[in-house]
Amino acid sequence: MLGLFPRTPQEQRTAADLAARLGPDAVLVDGSTGPALRRNWSSLDAVVLFLPVGAAVRSVAPLLRDEASDPDVVCVDERFAVTVSGGSRALAERISEMLGLVPVVTAGAAVDPLDEVLDSLDATADGSLAECGAAIAGGAPVLLRNPRGFPMPALPSNVSTDCDEPLWTIVVDDRRPGAEPGEHEVRILPRTLVVGIGSVRGVSRTAVTGLIAKLDREHGLDPRAVRAFATAEAKADESGILEAVQDLGFWHATDVELPLRLYPADELAGVPVPNPSSAVLAESGTPSVAEAAALRAAEDAAVGDGDAASGADLTAVVQEAAPDSEPVVSNGRDLSTGPGEVAELVVPKISDGGVTVAVARVRPRGRLTVIGLGPGPADLRTPRAETELRRAAAIVGRAEDLDLVGDLVHPGAVTHAADSGCAATAAALAREGRLVALVTTGDGLPLHTAARAAAGSNSVQLQLIPGVRA
Repeated sequence: MLGLFPRTPQEQRTAADLAARLGPDAVLVDGSTGPALRRNWSSLDAVVLFLPVGAAVRSVAPLLRDEASDPDVVCVDERFAVTVSGGSRALAERISEMLGLVPVVTAGAAVDPLDEVLDSLDATADGSLAECGAAIAGGAPVLLRNPRGFPMPALPSNVSTDCDEPLWTIVVDDRRPGAEPGEHEVRILPRTLVVGIGSVRGVSRTAVTGLIAKLDREHGLDPRAVRAFATAEAKADESGILEAVQDLGFWHATDVELPLRLYPADELAGVPVPNPSSAVLAESGTPSVAEAAALRAAEDAAVGDGDAASGADLTAVVQEAAPDSEPVVSNGRDLSTGPGEVAELVVPKISDGGVTVAVARVRPRGRLTVIGLGPGPADLRTPRAETELRRAAAIVGRAEDLDLVGDLVHPGAVTHAADSGCAATAAALAREGRLVALVTTGDGLPLHTAARAAAGSNSVQLQLIPGVRA
């Protein structure tokens, strides 16, 4: 169905003439443009707005969710028919011919389907994103490889982990592949790694950068996946470390400055590590600097990614670099797996030239976002709430609350309606490694409390996007 939204009597006459020429599927929509557009958006295949382009963009922007399912939008004025969104080029040209206007058209996909993946994972990428995105938008079969279980946003149904003859392959990992990427392969590198650094006094910049380069060369860790460095407070004025961090950030960080986290020795001494040293303890007041700092900073990064760990016992995973290694035991306690863990040691300390480095990873976890919808109307929702709803791979809530956000649900997402037990359902989905939105009217605080209790561990990132109180 094609909806025309005239405002003035002259526009109504033009729209009526246009509808007669376009055929029986074209209908005039009465009422103020904004409310009428929101009421009818989900039932329309195409929209013709009699608005200036800027006003048209502001009207449709809150309603857009997916290029494959959104209506095509054309904006008409006295001289032009302008494509605004979707595959509306043919419609703009047809209207222009009928009304004697000048078509203003664009070609190609309006939104790269992979943009949401990069944004949600805070990632960089290798390969032709544009070509892969065009293939996804065109419905081509695409294989997704995600060996470490990073939580993915909702994706079109043609992107699958089970695909026999893919046209493209997407690999999500913070390690370099064993072979060069294929021509039709995109690598997505989430920023998950924290490099801990220890050293003797007066160490050179080249000694630090040289040892860190081994992490890539000998352990397969991509330097673009590093999100932070960490060391002891006593090294705050160590010029070799400071200059090395600055250099590495310049060459490998694309749009952010990589921080150097500093921790007091007594705090690092409380972090369990697989390779404590009595000599380091005597020198610096902690049995470990590189391993302990990497783990502690990774824990902090995990807390910053969500509030699931707030107030909880943050016990990091201490694990050998090989993904299938045996569990590491410290003081009789298995530190390699467990529901409360948020970080893992992926490269135990290596030393050379008076420098020691170790690498910890922020463990990938599902994310559960409780979203308060306020009193209910769309214009009272926050922009961040709508962004998270469009991104979510699963949305849970009461049926009436899900109805309020139906126009924001990605076609690749699943919804779960329940009158009770919503928090438990959402937490279970998040523990599977998904991006989950739990929606409710009001500010969301009571459901956030229930979700925290249902999550029960640090295996889930938990965050709240509060709504306006009714």
